[in-house]
Amino acid sequence: MASFNPNTTLGAYEIGVLTSYALFGVTTIQAYIYYGRFPHDSSKLKLLVAFVWSCEIAHAFCIGHTLYRMTVSDFAHPERLIIIPKSLATAVLFSGMIGATIQAFFASRIYGVSKSLYIPCLSWTLSFLRLLGSVAVCAYGFRAKTIPDFENRWTWLLNSLWSVAPANDLLIAARLVQCLYRQRPTGDNRTVALVDKLIAWTIETGVVTVTRQLSTAVIS
Repeated sequence: MASFNPNTTLGAYEIGVLTSYALFGVTTIQAYIYYGRFPHDSSKLKLLVAFVWSCEIAHAFCIGHTLYRMTVSDFAHPERLIIIPKSLATAVLFSGMIGATIQAFFASRIYGVSKSLYIPCLSWTLSFLRLLGSVAVCAYGFRAKTIPDFENRWTWLLNSLWSVAPANDLLIAARLVQCLYRQRPTGDNRTVALVDKLIAWTIETGVVTVTRQLSTAVIS
């Protein structure tokens, strides 16, 4: 590997892992606050939160294991970096499970607010395609011997996966903002302020999730 450049390989991956860990911390805080503030929510919703958080832990472990292997176990052996770590392929699977679950949940929220199935069905379809693509990437990652071999055959699959996920996040955020804005009252200032805050939170959440998808694309 005479053309090995640590800035565009190990450096990019390490930045992606650190970003993902920071966002995992945010997710953990959100889960802690949720269970503390909403103890009377349905058991299904609580199990959904627990499932997503558990997948987040597994994803964090997988990308951390891959980073350890690249920077410690394979230290001073750049020729080994072309071998696909099994933990990296598994991380893609967990990432797809997390994203598809969350997107499907928000699509159901859109249906509850709008009572229209057009956007939710489109979002559910994109979520399913994302999950299916993640399973395929994981399976082919286990079968491929090296990263160049995988890229030669399945680059189109990776590009499709990394395009579908942010597109669905943007679709969900835009539709939620539209629904909230249409139901925005005009008389009660307190209610208006609450709806405006919900709109702002929706936009911020959409930006964070898209950012995370892009960071996941870098490290996966």
